[in-house]
Amino acid sequence: MEKTFVMLKPGVLQRRIAGEVLNRFERKGLRIAALKMLRMSREMVEAHYAEHRGRDFYEKLVEYTLSGPVIAMVMEGEEAITVVRHLTGPTNLLDAPAGTIRGDYAARTRLNIVHASDSPASAEREIALFFRPEEFCPWEDGNRDWF
Repeated sequence: MEKTFVMLKPGVLQRRIAGEVLNRFERKGLRIAALKMLRMSREMVEAHYAEHRGRDFYEKLVEYTLSGPVIAMVMEGEEAITVVRHLTGPTNLLDAPAGTIRGDYAARTRLNIVHASDSPASAEREIALFFRPEEFCPWEDGNRDWF
């Protein structure tokens, strides 16, 4: 069972669509392994987006992420990283088709509403940044055969 990291950015809470977005992942058969709402510190945001440091959009991305609480979660399922990336759609809104989270809900590329790990290495790093092992809630999924 693969795990991946997903973060719903401040715009999701500001627009009150957290349930709708989370529902997309669950309807696809992904399982919530860990979930919390938090206000990130500047240090945490900079660590999370370290690979973008120096790019023209970096400071605006940091400020947007600091503008309100985020919902951080770990989703798990078969090929969870790929499944989540397909559900979220491309980062550039011009490329995000209807039916994807970004295509249906995001208003501007720079104010993107969701972050999703793009590789196993990113997922591992991001999960460790946001969650301690004791924050995971293992549970039996009696519906596993339905998906």
